[in-house]
Amino acid sequence: MAVVRDEIIPAVQAMDGCVGVSMLSDPDAGTTIFTSAWDSEDSMRASAKAAEPLRRRGAELLAASPEVREWEIAVLHREQAAPEGACAVVTWTRGDPANTERNLQAFRDQVMPRIQDLDGFCSVSLFLDRQQGLGVTAVVFRDRAALEGARPAVQQIREGALDQLSLELLDVGEFEVAYAHLRVPETV
Repeated sequence: MAVVRDEIIPAVQAMDGCVGVSMLSDPDAGTTIFTSAWDSEDSMRASAKAAEPLRRRGAELLAASPEVREWEIAVLHREQAAPEGACAVVTWTRGDPANTERNLQAFRDQVMPRIQDLDGFCSVSLFLDRQQGLGVTAVVFRDRAALEGARPAVQQIREGALDQLSLELLDVGEFEVAYAHLRVPETV
């Protein structure tokens, strides 16, 4: 983790157009999610060649096989920055791509306000792959205790949203926020 934090992250942040990186980790499952955000799709694509050796190095250090996905940041709302010890609940879903705009508006209008009311809430992000109808929602809490306290409400909100938006649940994970330095503007 120190090499990722001290070498790989600064190298990515120095690339033209990078507006931040974050890293989520689930040590028990051996899963790490490294996210880089870009000021444009062109900047993201231009960084691909330079990022490849960094990706390989990170995968080697973490003894993992990297999976690279491109997502649109459809929603990003922060009440506060993620403090040391922050944790996240990440939910992966699939739905009908034809319903993306309707579902996005319902998420903003009906789901987000309920999430924001949870004790210990820091931020929520919704990433989309519009062509595939895929979505990833990350809700960050100030610490493990806040996440655990909110777990029943998060599950209830999730189940209601899946039903209301006709989404298929693909996976849910809980992660430590290992690094969060995003200068991505709010989208709400």
